[in-house]
Amino acid sequence: MTSDSQTPSPRNGPIFIVGAPRSGTTVLQYRLRNHPRISLPTGESHFFIPLYRNQADFGDLSQLNSVRRVLHAMLDQSRDFLETDLHGLKFDADTLARELHANGCHTLPAIIAGVFEKNAQGEGKARWGDKTPYYVMHLPKLIEWFPDAQIVHLIRDGRDVALSLFGRQHDFYVYNSYFAAEYWESYVEKGRAQGRQLAPGQYLELRYEALLADPEATMKTLCAFLGEAFSSGLFDVTAVDDPGKTPLVHKPLRADNAGKWRSKMSTAQIRAFESVSGNTLREFGYELVTPAAPPSTVVKAAYRLHNQLLSAFWRRAKKLL
Repeated sequence: MTSDSQTPSPRNGPIFIVGAPRSGTTVLQYRLRNHPRISLPTGESHFFIPLYRNQADFGDLSQLNSVRRVLHAMLDQSRDFLETDLHGLKFDADTLARELHANGCHTLPAIIAGVFEKNAQGEGKARWGDKTPYYVMHLPKLIEWFPDAQIVHLIRDGRDVALSLFGRQHDFYVYNSYFAAEYWESYVEKGRAQGRQLAPGQYLELRYEALLADPEATMKTLCAFLGEAFSSGLFDVTAVDDPGKTPLVHKPLRADNAGKWRSKMSTAQIRAFESVSGNTLREFGYELVTPAAPPSTVVKAAYRLHNQLLSAFWRRAKKLL
């Protein structure tokens, strides 16, 4: 894959793609991992924040056994990611522990970076990244550990996010438009608030709709932010894993994958969503189509109870399976 422009003063810090779940982050992840310098595993890590919260549990990380405990904790949290989504590295905790320890990786961020760097080297890439949407709620922790990191916050119309959440409602435990609106709003607002506190050049917001409507311009904006050369090869569609796992990422980008809420959500569902998140939709540039009066206290309570009851039922049902 050849570059179509000169590299503008490349940066080498990690890249984190974040956002509300079901916002198109996987599509962006698969496009950006085509870059000749950027390594992105094809899944979601999920272990950064648990490790951050429990860092006191691992003891003296200058000791080999402590490094090994960290790697096994990563496996306990995200075995499928580490064993199937790292395409430049075979994750063997004992071997990696010896190598990382010998390389002086004696802090949690150094151990994590060491794993991702080895994976990047195995792919012939110079820079590593990660796509785990919920890290958008923890940007200060990421920057504390990786001060040279860059954050890419992908934002999608919350009503399309709601539709996508309903399609996997038993995974995300979102069962009505009111709760979906609160869920989406909590992610995008916290991500923006935290992102605005970061240093210039460290945080970028992209719209999913812009990525679909004008992929080249959007990816050029992203590459300029990252200090990387744009390449038309970013839009290659190459199956690196089971296409059934994430079917859309193995197809070309389509503009008609935006705005589905207009035909697939009922007026009542749209009104409920906009009654909660109308201001946030407008703030992020999305138009409203209903008179979004705030719901009454009784209506709020009913929606929340509905979601709570269904969530409790299906959580219990999963445990019994």
